[in-house]
Amino acid sequence: MAVSAYVLIQTEVGKAAQVAEEVAGIAGITSAEGVTGSYDVIARAEADTVDELGKMVVSRVQMVTGITRTVTCPVVHL
Repeated sequence: MAVSAYVLIQTEVGKAAQVAEEVAGIAGITSAEGVTGSYDVIARAEADTVDELGKMVVSRVQMVTGITRTVTCPVVHL
């Protein structure tokens, strides 16, 4: 079963749309949308393992220009 998570993203001022578009193109990201509130973009990510998910966020998502902070929230099935 795949591991999924929401990635909450804060961006530089005026960069949310650009960041959402670029993040949406990353393999393993199923959606990325601009939002209002404490975060600027929320992305949904999937990977085979928690380790792969973490590596994707650190090596791909966090490298997108304009991102200042991310918080990864793994989905739990209760």
